[in-house]
Amino acid sequence: MELTIGCTTRPYGGLPYAEAYERIAAAGYTDVAVFANEGQVPVRPESTPEEVAAVRKAADDAGVAPSMLIGGTKLDLGLDAAVEDYKRLIDQAAALGTTWLLDCGTNHEAHYEDYFELMRRAAPHAEQAGVHLTMKPHGGISLTAEDLIAANEKVNHPAFAICFDPGNIIYYTLGERRPEADVAKVAPTVSTGIIKDCVVAEGKADVMVTPGDGWVDFHAVLSGLVSGGFDGPLYVECVGGKEPAEVDRDIAFALGYVKGILTGLN
Repeated sequence: MELTIGCTTRPYGGLPYAEAYERIAAAGYTDVAVFANEGQVPVRPESTPEEVAAVRKAADDAGVAPSMLIGGTKLDLGLDAAVEDYKRLIDQAAALGTTWLLDCGTNHEAHYEDYFELMRRAAPHAEQAGVHLTMKPHGGISLTAEDLIAANEKVNHPAFAICFDPGNIIYYTLGERRPEADVAKVAPTVSTGIIKDCVVAEGKADVMVTPGDGWVDFHAVLSGLVSGGFDGPLYVECVGGKEPAEVDRDIAFALGYVKGILTGLN
């Protein structure tokens, strides 16, 4: 099965983004998901055109496509202001050359209905900009597969879909829910996927684990997604290594590991 496999910059969060892109490219990846480096995501609603252009140039120079950008809503501003802020983020994503704008939902129950309304208002703008919105499990409004399916139904727009993150299903439920049991039912709503493992020990969950070393059965998860019609990109988010050289090794391993599983599904 030929699917795009990218890598987020999260494992290199302490490095400048340009160096992160170079290391991701050196490990064999074609795509990068732009997460925070040195304390902030380099493309935000308030970024200048020059800042966005610099991020895009750094990716181009490294030879990777910045095909995903992590974002977030600011519902504490009030719904109307939050919608306008998110539309600016969509425009920034389009300027970056991004296909997928990743969102993590909200943990504030008072914001749940406003969140869905924001996405309903923002989705047509995203469609016009050529950007796809994709929400992943992150606790709160997106804790379980049922929450993800309900969110997709409530927004009900072709520019909005789900990002399946198996490690987060375990992390936010402390292992009470497993992604393998959920993947078949959520697969038809999934446009993107995160490759993230997780372990739980003594009541504490940890996602800083190289894929294959934790609780996630990636063969079951990936086969469930593919059999459900998934054809979108996958992005490695976390590995166990801490130092850059260790991360280099782990993300290269993760790429081969995922490719091997997908090849076996053919």
